[in-house]
Amino acid sequence: MRGLVASGLAFLALSACRGEARTTGDDAALARLVDSLRAPVEQAAGLAYRSTPRSAMRTREQVRAYLIGKLDEELPPERMRGLQTAYRLFGLLPDSLDLRSLLLDLYTEQVAGYYDPDSATLFGVAGADPSRLRLVLAHEMVHALQGQYLPLDSILKETSNNDRLTAAQAVLEGQATLASIDVLAPGQGVTTKPEFWDLYRDQIRAQQSSMPVFARAPLIIREALIFPYLDGAAFMHWWGGAHPDTVPYGPRMPVSSEQILHPDRYARGDQPVALVFPADSGVLYEDVLGEDEVRVLISVLAGSDEVQTVVPIGWGGDRYRVYDTPAGPALIWYLVWDDARSQERFVRGSSPALGRTGRRGYRSAVESVPVEQRPATRYVLAPEGWPVWAALPAVTIDEAP
Repeated sequence: MRGLVASGLAFLALSACRGEARTTGDDAALARLVDSLRAPVEQAAGLAYRSTPRSAMRTREQVRAYLIGKLDEELPPERMRGLQTAYRLFGLLPDSLDLRSLLLDLYTEQVAGYYDPDSATLFGVAGADPSRLRLVLAHEMVHALQGQYLPLDSILKETSNNDRLTAAQAVLEGQATLASIDVLAPGQGVTTKPEFWDLYRDQIRAQQSSMPVFARAPLIIREALIFPYLDGAAFMHWWGGAHPDTVPYGPRMPVSSEQILHPDRYARGDQPVALVFPADSGVLYEDVLGEDEVRVLISVLAGSDEVQTVVPIGWGGDRYRVYDTPAGPALIWYLVWDDARSQERFVRGSSPALGRTGRRGYRSAVESVPVEQRPATRYVLAPEGWPVWAALPAVTIDEAP
């Protein structure tokens, strides 16, 4: 899962990548496979290992225990409650869904092999066909390589901006996806063929939809899981053409899902507007949706199961905050637009549905409220008697680089 679960699930999505493998074999066999893939992975990724990554086999029970530990580390109970509450208020999750249980089921269903940044070790999951392990391991070995050039722990544990984390994860997964394809089909230039991308997109969605837990998950979760492998790979394909023999690490790392979805925005230096709420008490949770999750919200509000990602929506930046109140949680969301036309399009198409709430004892409001001369939309969903209705907090723009 990508943006929905911010840092916690972005971390798990990297450290427990999906695949078909159900592997058998011992540590020695796995080490031999790692050694055989080292040179092809280096060539495909354009980077050299500073040391051969460690490797070990794990049972599925051990993997589940690892995932539980990582999930609870990255999303402790209070943060999990805040995140779940926020997406319920947005209407992206049903109130009856327990997010933690779903996430554990999803990753247990999908994990086949993983790279653990904490121990700098590649793990294969014991179970069945060894030939399948090569596909998963080629992908995970790119993550091990990235870990020797990037501070993966600090990148993936960033908790203040979900959208920035989304962009970083898309680069990491996109690079690993393209490199693993080159490893498995060397010299064929598979990803340079225009027809590949439509086929790849269809195959990824079909593969994921065949998994029972994934298939019944809400749209926001399904899109979050797919985004880095589809749109991240497309961005890295663009990068390879625009900036050959380089990688977008360090200061060149994209900082928003908008830049991933629309590389031309990245190329011209279109930076997201950073919004800041005033300090306040009673805050349960605070974060950024970003363009990709706003697109999912637009689809949910329209009753659609498809997310349009081709045409820019004019997203300039956003930030939301969830308050804990005696009468129930309250949500305030500010969304800044590139121009008035983009704002009007959102208000016309999505505001009516956004403004309707079936929550008993709640009221909602969707208003056009400029933020420092920028066109913006403010959405509030809160208990009717919430005293803050009389003086809603305003956001300011953080001009710091």
